[in-house]
Amino acid sequence: MTISMYQVSVPVFLRNLNALAGVLDKAAAWAEARKFDQAVLLGTRLYPDMFTLNVQVGQVCTHAARGVAMLSGLAQPEFGAPETTIAALKERVTKTIDFVKSAKEAQIDGTEDKDVVLKFGTREMPFKGQAFLVGFTLPNFFFHYTTAYNILRSLGLEVGKRDFMGAP
Repeated sequence: MTISMYQVSVPVFLRNLNALAGVLDKAAAWAEARKFDQAVLLGTRLYPDMFTLNVQVGQVCTHAARGVAMLSGLAQPEFGAPETTIAALKERVTKTIDFVKSAKEAQIDGTEDKDVVLKFGTREMPFKGQAFLVGFTLPNFFFHYTTAYNILRSLGLEVGKRDFMGAP
């Protein structure tokens, strides 16, 4: 049995983005119940040289959206500056979910050998589609998702593996 590029990307992104949305809902309720300043919550980081929570969540969305866009040929949604409220951050996640859902299997399947070039200023990183997805996009997506989750846990948010995995 083979697994397709679509199966490895879209359902994985959707399951985890929805789980992240649920974790953010719990974070909002937790912060409100404790009168915890949302600016402090969103500005928390695990270590001084790491991204803040709002940037970590933004990176989760960016990696999912860019991965789908570059493989499917769809235009990647534009995201603004890092959000300053949990509600706005959740809107970014929802916007990403809607975009990922818009990709059709036929647009992503068969892109294993597609040339993909990431550009960071003057630097270029060339990939084939499969290497881009499994060697760059998915690891970055999960790194930032895990880090966002761990920031919230470090603050005392009562979530566990079931929340992270999106289990009911």
